[in-house]
Amino acid sequence: MEIINETIKKITGLNAALMSKTQKRLDNLTKPQGSLGRLEELAKQICGITGQINPSLKNKLIITMAADHGVAAEKVSAYPPEVTPQMVANFLNGGAAINVLARQAGARVLVVDMGVASKIDLKSPDFKDCKINSGTKNFTKGPAMTRDEAIKSITTGIEIVNEEVTNGINIVGTGDMGIANTTPSAAIISVLSNIPAEKIAGRGTGIDDAALKNKITVIKKSIEINRPNPDDPIDVLTKIGGFEIGGIAGIILGAAANKVPVVVDGFISSAAALIAIRLAPIAKDYCIASHCSAEYGHRLTLEEMKLRPYLDMNLRLGEGTGAALAMQLAESAIRILKEMASFDDAGVSKKGT
Repeated sequence: MEIINETIKKITGLNAALMSKTQKRLDNLTKPQGSLGRLEELAKQICGITGQINPSLKNKLIITMAADHGVAAEKVSAYPPEVTPQMVANFLNGGAAINVLARQAGARVLVVDMGVASKIDLKSPDFKDCKINSGTKNFTKGPAMTRDEAIKSITTGIEIVNEEVTNGINIVGTGDMGIANTTPSAAIISVLSNIPAEKIAGRGTGIDDAALKNKITVIKKSIEINRPNPDDPIDVLTKIGGFEIGGIAGIILGAAANKVPVVVDGFISSAAALIAIRLAPIAKDYCIASHCSAEYGHRLTLEEMKLRPYLDMNLRLGEGTGAALAMQLAESAIRILKEMASFDDAGVSKKGT
């Protein structure tokens, strides 16, 4: 817990003076003031996060965290658990959607085994074995993990970011892989936001009406049995969470402590972001909400965190795909700031002259 507490203490507010200076610069570019809308907002946020007037986003990283979930035994997913390690191999072979979109964005994909049930015997510079346990327990029968495991999952995310910061990353995106992980995500959000499971739970990998009804019942049962404390995010993670969810929460805290923008992917990443923000409310200012997914409760979750998504494309894949797309918007925002001419530079008359 010491690493988590030390990390939270390092998280400070954005550089307001620099953001004001950035706004003046944006207002003096050859365009009507505010005409590039949220691109301008994004540029200003990134400058405030990094504390740099000319920030670089050259070194982009997407961290895709993988883990299995004991609650998969309750038939809450359309896919079997063996898909988790199969997709990890696919990521490392470069054949998944996240690989395609990350290449387009110029981002590296780092795959982390946080708790895949089977052994992953793969050697790659883009793979980290940080397995905490071989999947979580079925939380309809008791806690998903121990409190020590929950703390370790968050700590692991922090440590990975700290290491990557020494390697020079400028921006990080979150991603996930774990069959059945929309179920713990929905349960976490339901508890932390006090919203009924019916309004949060969605179809995940594409379950039918009967399976969705079962999923809602499973979520309600898990909350009733485990009684997670909404005032203690780590207790919530312990009782109804997942190892990759804790890891992503750690990524967000670590990025904020290191003044690195963090692009939050979809529903699972947003559940993790909610944990991180409840631990350190100021971490919200370091989050860039990439998109609003097709998952039923994602919009409510973003509203709960007061985060506005940049894209709304009915994505529901996870992996970090939405983060990869939004990274390109972040790059565009900074290019506008750095490459666009001012009125004086271009010899263009200003409004009212």
